[in-house]
Amino acid sequence: MVTILIVDDSNSLRQAFSSILTPLKMKVLLANNGNHAIQMLGQHTPDLVITDLIMPEMNGYELCRWIKNNPSTQTIPVLMCSTKSEEFDRYWGMKQGADAYMTKPFQAAELITTVQQLLEISQSR
Repeated sequence: MVTILIVDDSNSLRQAFSSILTPLKMKVLLANNGNHAIQMLGQHTPDLVITDLIMPEMNGYELCRWIKNNPSTQTIPVLMCSTKSEEFDRYWGMKQGADAYMTKPFQAAELITTVQQLLEISQSR
């Protein structure tokens, strides 16, 4: 079973992600900020991390850098999903190691397609 870690400080958005991905037979883990996500990554190895950018304590850019610089997590794909929609935001997210960048609000079909593409790429490595 595919496991996805959702990192967002908005409870309603965490639940929205979960309600889209759970029917696809994906196990969803939830974290409310980057520090919480790092704790979860110490206990679980998800197949994908979806993170917001603007969060308290540790933002999504910092979390992505941590994931990609840590030998035990560096191969986990990271999807950044944020209301920050400027081209620079996308560029900076990819520069931090993100594998994909999506803006909010998003369509469920866009999320599903992006998640499936990232999982396929990751599994073919």
